[in-house]
Amino acid sequence: MPLDLKNYPLLTNINYPEDLRLLKKEQLPAFCDELRSFLLNTVSQTSGHLASGLGVVELTVALHYVYRTPFDNLIFDVGHQAYPHKILTGRRDKMGSIRTLKGLHPFPWREESEYDVLSVGHSSTSIGAALGMSIAAEKEQQGRKVVAVIGDGAITAGMAFEALNHAGSLHNDMLVVLNDNEMSISENVGALNNHLAKILSGDIYTQLREGSKKVLSNIPPVKELAKRTEEHLKGMISPATIFEEFGFNYIGPMDGHNVLDLVDTLRNMRAHSGPQFLHVMTKKGKGYKQAELDPIKYHAVPKFTPDQDLPKSPPSSATFSQIFGDWLNDMADQDDKLTAITPAMREGSGMVSFSKRHPDKYYDVAIAEQHAVTLSAGMAIAGLNPVVAIYSTFLQRAYDQLIHDVAIQNLGVLFAIDRAGIVGADGPTHQGVFDLTFLRCIPNLIVMTPSDEQECRNMLYTGHLLNQPAAVRYPRGTGTGVEIDKQMSRLTIGKAKVVKEGKDLAILCFGTFLNEAYPVAEKLNATLVDMRFVKPLDKELLNNLAGTHKHFVTLEENSIAGGAGSAVNEYYMSQKINTPVLNLGIPDRFIEQGTQQEIYTLLELDSAGIEKQIVSYYNIK
Repeated sequence: MPLDLKNYPLLTNINYPEDLRLLKKEQLPAFCDELRSFLLNTVSQTSGHLASGLGVVELTVALHYVYRTPFDNLIFDVGHQAYPHKILTGRRDKMGSIRTLKGLHPFPWREESEYDVLSVGHSSTSIGAALGMSIAAEKEQQGRKVVAVIGDGAITAGMAFEALNHAGSLHNDMLVVLNDNEMSISENVGALNNHLAKILSGDIYTQLREGSKKVLSNIPPVKELAKRTEEHLKGMISPATIFEEFGFNYIGPMDGHNVLDLVDTLRNMRAHSGPQFLHVMTKKGKGYKQAELDPIKYHAVPKFTPDQDLPKSPPSSATFSQIFGDWLNDMADQDDKLTAITPAMREGSGMVSFSKRHPDKYYDVAIAEQHAVTLSAGMAIAGLNPVVAIYSTFLQRAYDQLIHDVAIQNLGVLFAIDRAGIVGADGPTHQGVFDLTFLRCIPNLIVMTPSDEQECRNMLYTGHLLNQPAAVRYPRGTGTGVEIDKQMSRLTIGKAKVVKEGKDLAILCFGTFLNEAYPVAEKLNATLVDMRFVKPLDKELLNNLAGTHKHFVTLEENSIAGGAGSAVNEYYMSQKINTPVLNLGIPDRFIEQGTQQEIYTLLELDSAGIEKQIVSYYNIK
């Protein structure tokens, strides 16, 4: 239910940025207070990303106030922080639907609004996209400005630095705003730094700087002396920064919660040419004490009451992430050479306990998936036993390294692939539905799909003991609740397990859909197989089944195109076994946000849908 706007006298009249620009500058602090309150109360009723948005209220307001969006291009990196942006750009009254089926997208999304210039979800893409837009803006000569807002976490990725390096060499007009809410680059944030930021971005300083360069341009030694003098003077009154070396005019750091100073500085910078870099210091969760104290906990929240702590989740089965984390601890106790690598997903991957118990074996590489994989290759070459804990959707970003640095060299690296399959509310950018397709074509790589928690634990153990690349992919959320045996068993590579014997129809299941398939197999008197391995397949079993069964169904939480079912099809064709195979899985389209169960039902991948598809395809009476 939309909030009553009577409590928000300024916000009630602001539907789009052009309305915001009608406010007097002196009204902006009060407006920011209203926007922050509205955001807190909305998210507490609907669930969603909270702390990041609370931290960028003033910055978002200042950017839309100064820049002529949507004519000017405003690009948010990742998009967790884009809720205030959505509220200001015509979607205020729809915020209750965010991250739900058919509702507002969780991140900026081009099809949703003309103000969402770039569809995002993965980090560190904003600067590169902004540079591309600035090139086009220069060619069209209409005065369009381009701004990229990137966080201190996202800027650690190689893509961001590649784009900075290119932008500095092209000298196009663009602004990069670094939203710094964690790194203690400078303690000198406050009135003095804000004043200096306005001076350094102002016309007088810029004219003196550019004028002196022109005058001295034909006297190389003096020009170099002037440049060094300028750097020395700026170093005395603002933090030393690598960004100047990339060719950007660096301004800051300044208080990202002083909207009036932000407006003044941004107005100055908008008038300048060339690549500009504004460094703002913000506090995640700003204005809501609980989120300020624990921004990780309040990064994404369920429904809650703002004057109370977050509700505790009811007791449930262990998540697959927890199963992995427990296995990692147990394995590290046995293996002195084990190392574990994560690209900034310690909490999500279940590695908090491990990082504390085994800090000497734990490596967080920040948002740098490519480096994470190549780092593991180096460790393996040097005799360590690396485990790369990574989400399926993020492994896509390190595909070349997986092939070139690990698989070609046949190195003993274990990939623990979390969030494989449908992930729910984060939508198309985060659904992990392509990994089986892009993994199974890689030589030397063993690919495993556990059907429950114990099998996941055993597969991790099996993969870790192999002296070659191996991957275990498991879904988001809880499993079946099976009792965990701390004693780990090593599986026979490529060996499937017949769960139920039946007649005529065989259902070959890859992964946790086994539970959905079991009642279907019971009802249709079908043989049900836990395939376990996508690569290598259990060819002996497939041959035996082909001699005793008429119809086959493959079931996977992965793209049908090129997935595990395709592997079965290819094998049967290679053996000239002409038998019909129905492949069930993710269709050839990007899957929207919604709860996991809603998406399963929508795609007919729950028990009822699986039965319906089988009966229809084979015309079973």
